[in-house]
Amino acid sequence: MHKTRQHLELLAPAKNADFGIEAIIHGADAVYIGGPAFGARARADNSVADIGRLVEHAHRFDAQVLVALNTLLRDDELEAARQLVWQLYDAGADALIVQDMGLLELDLPPIELHASTQTNVRSPDKARFLAGVGFSQIVLARELALDQISAIARETDAILEFFVHGALCVSYSGLCNLSYAQTGRSANRGDCSQSCRLPYTLAAPGGQVIAANRHLLSMKDNDQSRNLRALIDAGISSFKIEGRLKDLAYVKNITAHYRLLLDEIIAERPEHRRSSSGKSSFLFRPQPEKTFNRGATDYFVTGRKADIGAFATPKFVGDEIGTITRVGSNHFDLGGPVAVHNGDGIAWFDAAGELHGLQINRAEHSGSGYRLFPQLTDGRLPAGLQPGSRIYRNRDQEFARRLARKSASRSIDVDLRLSEEAHALLLTISDERGITAQATLAHGRQAARDGERARAGMRDSLGRLGGTIYSARSIDIALAADWFLPAAALNQLRRDAIAALDAARHAAYERPSRRPAAVPAVACPERSLDYLAGVSNNSARAFYARHGVELIESAYECGQQKGEVSLMITKHCLRYSFNLCPKQVKGIRAEPMLLINGGERLTLRFDCKPCEMHVIGRLGKQRTLRLAAR
Repeated sequence: MHKTRQHLELLAPAKNADFGIEAIIHGADAVYIGGPAFGARARADNSVADIGRLVEHAHRFDAQVLVALNTLLRDDELEAARQLVWQLYDAGADALIVQDMGLLELDLPPIELHASTQTNVRSPDKARFLAGVGFSQIVLARELALDQISAIARETDAILEFFVHGALCVSYSGLCNLSYAQTGRSANRGDCSQSCRLPYTLAAPGGQVIAANRHLLSMKDNDQSRNLRALIDAGISSFKIEGRLKDLAYVKNITAHYRLLLDEIIAERPEHRRSSSGKSSFLFRPQPEKTFNRGATDYFVTGRKADIGAFATPKFVGDEIGTITRVGSNHFDLGGPVAVHNGDGIAWFDAAGELHGLQINRAEHSGSGYRLFPQLTDGRLPAGLQPGSRIYRNRDQEFARRLARKSASRSIDVDLRLSEEAHALLLTISDERGITAQATLAHGRQAARDGERARAGMRDSLGRLGGTIYSARSIDIALAADWFLPAAALNQLRRDAIAALDAARHAAYERPSRRPAAVPAVACPERSLDYLAGVSNNSARAFYARHGVELIESAYECGQQKGEVSLMITKHCLRYSFNLCPKQVKGIRAEPMLLINGGERLTLRFDCKPCEMHVIGRLGKQRTLRLAAR
């Protein structure tokens, strides 16, 4: 069923409207942003008015604004969610990103629906079902390999979206209740406590410690830079960058990085084009390694690998820049060829493997390296800084300064043609997609004394497009003679034509409409749904019943799972990471294992057929008491 999509979309995160505008300037074809509620990021809410402001900017470049409304909803929240959807639609939003199927039972505007990554799409059956109930675009699970993506693409005509960069949840999205069990903060309601980033001790069935005090559920960051062509061939056409809580430098740097990579592919492959208008020019060289990351992995896209974990630390270590050669009371000497600047941030690991950091106040070039004077609280260097310590840089001050300033521009190519009819000049402007506008100016016929100079002046006046979103690709002067035309008159003619083109482009923008649901209603591929399906309201229950589901458990947050259950299901396998997989070592007994953090003990069980690990536990005592008091 799948046909390679002509349009390729770079989808960037927006913490707020200003970040979204910068993402578009730096090359995004679409941005996703949270609204004032229900957006799966508790600290990234935005007013409807701000989303409208972002929409206005985005649509000038034919870019889309997708609003994340992807939390699980309670019954008492459904009406507020419905009203919010109408407000977002009236503000011009192009699509909703949805997890809770209860929304599909409400009276919604004809806005396009996208299936959130929390819908956990890993099979052709699930993708077909979501397309059949009205989803135009589907975010696939991050754990999929290329052949699995291809299998899904062959079975659906929905647009397939895939995360290509940023933080990785160790659990299948939508199947993690670890945060809620431990803290009462639900990841499925936008308030994850990131329990997976904590240090744990891993113990074998006999009690022996395999790994102590390491961040065993913390993954490296996703980086699919080298796999974009393969992902396109597999059927992906929307390339998503994670990061609605990341800073502006990250958004600029990573968006620009993938813009350049996708433009290179589009230049190679004439069958593809970008899904928005314009081109971005950068005043810096994108370097993904310079902004926050936990190391890089392509996860499972090209097959299982052992080195996917950020076990040492969930923090940003940075690039190694040298080794300490000498230590003074308030400074140290660093050997190595890498330039160090005032304001740089450095990091190092102590003997116990803990990461520490300092800011450099002053960097002095010295011999074959640098003498560095860091910011100190008591005037002395930390004891962990010793000769031989390897130093990393996790803040490059010079790079940060470049990104703090204007770092890119975006423009749309236009062709201008100046002609005449009767007693008027006619300026025609056409953009790169063929949208055309005209403006006229009455003029007298007075020959220019210097024809060549007059034409040069005309070109100069017509080409002054600074302050607009347009760039002159060509200027054609098609006049019967070299007339004398005042610069002020030509400037006004150009401004009028640009205003007409703005209006024509605005009128030509087509907001996508909601995909109609199949009639009769398609059957859900599952006849029973357990607590992991996230059914937390009666509307969602009615949706699934209407699609043939006979047994529907309530979501974990409803508190009906009293005993031990799978709090997390993950493709990450600690047996594999420590060479204890039965497929690697025959006859080994390595189940169940324990993860221990303080008084928290979690059981690990392993399902070898799909190659998955289950993290098993129960609701914390205090959380259970609070649920009982409802």
